[in-house]
Amino acid sequence: MKNKLLFVSFLAALTLSISDNFVSAQASNSIIKKTVSSKPRTIVTTDGELDDVDSFIRLLLYSNEFNIEGLIISSSQWHYKGDGKGTKFTSEMETTKKIYGERTELRWPGTDWIYNLVDAYGKVYPNLKKHSTDYPKPEHLKSLISIGNIDFEGEMEKNTDGSNFIKKKLLDDDMTPLYLQVWGGTNTIARALKSIEDEYKNTPKWQEIYAKVCKKAIIYAILDQDATYRKYIEPNWKDIKVYYNSNQFWSFAYFWKRAVPQELHPYLEGKFMNNIINNHGALTKMYYSYGDGNPPAGEIDDIYSSMEKAQKNQWGSFGQYDFISEGDSPAYLHLVDIGLNNLNNPQDGGWGGRLVQSTKTPSRWEDGEAASDYNPYTKKMDKAYAQTRWIPAIQNDFAARADWCIKDYKNANHEPKIKLNTASKLTVAPNSTVKLSGTASDPDGNTVNYHWWQYDEVDTYGGKVSIQNADSKSASFKMPSDIKKGETIHLILEVKDNGIPQLTRYQRVVVMVK
Repeated sequence: MKNKLLFVSFLAALTLSISDNFVSAQASNSIIKKTVSSKPRTIVTTDGELDDVDSFIRLLLYSNEFNIEGLIISSSQWHYKGDGKGTKFTSEMETTKKIYGERTELRWPGTDWIYNLVDAYGKVYPNLKKHSTDYPKPEHLKSLISIGNIDFEGEMEKNTDGSNFIKKKLLDDDMTPLYLQVWGGTNTIARALKSIEDEYKNTPKWQEIYAKVCKKAIIYAILDQDATYRKYIEPNWKDIKVYYNSNQFWSFAYFWKRAVPQELHPYLEGKFMNNIINNHGALTKMYYSYGDGNPPAGEIDDIYSSMEKAQKNQWGSFGQYDFISEGDSPAYLHLVDIGLNNLNNPQDGGWGGRLVQSTKTPSRWEDGEAASDYNPYTKKMDKAYAQTRWIPAIQNDFAARADWCIKDYKNANHEPKIKLNTASKLTVAPNSTVKLSGTASDPDGNTVNYHWWQYDEVDTYGGKVSIQNADSKSASFKMPSDIKKGETIHLILEVKDNGIPQLTRYQRVVVMVK
């Protein structure tokens, strides 16, 4: 994601999806081996911008939901260290070139920030373990940190500890998907791929290695923050899956006041955020917010930490402790299992947004017009609303996770559990009545409320259905008479508890016409 000065439109590009099928091992000397992992594997690459810091804090609170296998410092068009020799550099990216011109370094936040955040996580880790035994040890997370290609924007000429780490993971025998999150530039990932190509391209193993890497690697990119995807990865690794988010992430980024309807602003304003940040221990205390008196590391022009500048910001007038940005968070929110089955079906939508397979590049899923959802506040189709629609649930969940940092299990809230009594996939005839049923329980003994709704933007059927008893555990609807064979209708069971904060989970039923 990025930069406080990133106020121009970026062209949408690439994205990717997950395959349910993995390559099987055929012999003991085979390079490819089938394995099964209970949680998604992921590596984060980050340039350390202030919004990366905030995204990283939330990621740590969700680190029990996926297997973090690497934390790599990289560069981007907005942040690079320089080579320490006074070498001058001009960005390949037009916006950065225009703003900053020739530089020897650019807004470099250093590398201590990520170690400091893991140390802060270590202080709340004993309490987090009371809520989930799956939280990783802080010592383990620290062992996963390495430095990638950071000297300049797009630098991918040399191997680094970070690129070597990614290379090793791409070549290991675990063939479960490996999600490569891109919070900065793609250059360290590009270097890892280039070193694989250099080692194997002219050998008999190349086709097997190429197929293996493309089968397991999934890049979730927030914008293009250097040119290495366009110049190297896309032409040389065209079969690697890419999820590309260039519109929807603005709901959680610097432009949120423009992207998010006014009615949802309270979930991002200081009254809500202040409690999370300042009353929940060492980790959330390090979260950047407007007017917090905490200048972001490396900034040339700090337009955030003072109230005077926050109130006269180029993106609007902000109050103290208002949300600034977490533009990279959709990359891992996509990995959190909230019951929507979006992990293997990014086009179906979830907390990480909704991405549609490209008609030109089958290995790419992207947002944009094709992934627009209807915004009930503006009454228009909205390119960001597939992410925006989940803000209340996501932010309440964040508040609950913050509580886990300081409260015992019995004094905190935990998400409800839902079981479908109906099959998750149904095949029925036109004009038939479809019965829907689900049962929810709450680990805290809270009351749960049911609501069934049609996610019609995801449907291949173009119309709407009328759901009977939509606010009960058992509902029904009549299949339309004009629905065609193979067309689908998506029904979402949304369950909320009455705890504080109120938490939400889901199940999805996909109905197809036979």
